[in-house]
Amino acid sequence: MLKKGNMNQYIRSLRIELPEARENEYPFSLDAVRRLPELRLDAKVSYFIGENGSGKSTLLEAIAVAYGFNPEGGSKNFNFQTKSTHSNLSDYMTLTKGISRADDGFFLRAESFYNVASNIDVLDEGGMSPPLINSYGGISLHAQSHGESFISLVMNRLRGRGLYILDEPEAALSPTRQMALVSRIHQLVNNNSQFIIATHSPIIMSYPDSTIFNIESGYDVIELEDTEHFQVTRNFMNNREAMLDILLN
Repeated sequence: MLKKGNMNQYIRSLRIELPEARENEYPFSLDAVRRLPELRLDAKVSYFIGENGSGKSTLLEAIAVAYGFNPEGGSKNFNFQTKSTHSNLSDYMTLTKGISRADDGFFLRAESFYNVASNIDVLDEGGMSPPLINSYGGISLHAQSHGESFISLVMNRLRGRGLYILDEPEAALSPTRQMALVSRIHQLVNNNSQFIIATHSPIIMSYPDSTIFNIESGYDVIELEDTEHFQVTRNFMNNREAMLDILLN
């Protein structure tokens, strides 16, 4: 069994101070924001789950920016901007950090991963020495498929003793690659890493001794088998013909 902790977490907890005068404005109008006065992150892997539009990505973006990451993704050394679309939620978020300092870190978000890959190429074209791409497997991420580049980053760039924030990593990954991600998460957790992940994938959220927060029910902690993601997937696969009959008629 993996030991849960708190003082040794890179992020122990987070809280939001809501501006009352702006409670009807985005992102403060989101239930996921209004229901989050404070949240402890005791497990090495914390999942945020909820339906599309519930605020998962907004929350992860705010955590990442509050910690010092670029809003569009990457490590703390990335400072590019293609378009300013991130919310100002991070300005109202306070992170309580642990006694240990992360040696590594990365904010991976599916929707802007293309921009991260492009920035790596631009930096290397400018004469980075050694080439930055060496830390990502040695092959331009644009020269690989979306899924291959995701896995290449996870396997090569994430080095351990780090804080890793992943926003819907399943977007580019096959089921087999999702299982490979779970295995890699385990390797990195054993090397003193912490993960905060927003996902719809029951495969990815299956990592044991993690915490699954349902942001649509006030951040209740939920077991994998009780999530809608797990139940809908299981029911569909176990009753495929009946389900398709309902869906297609």
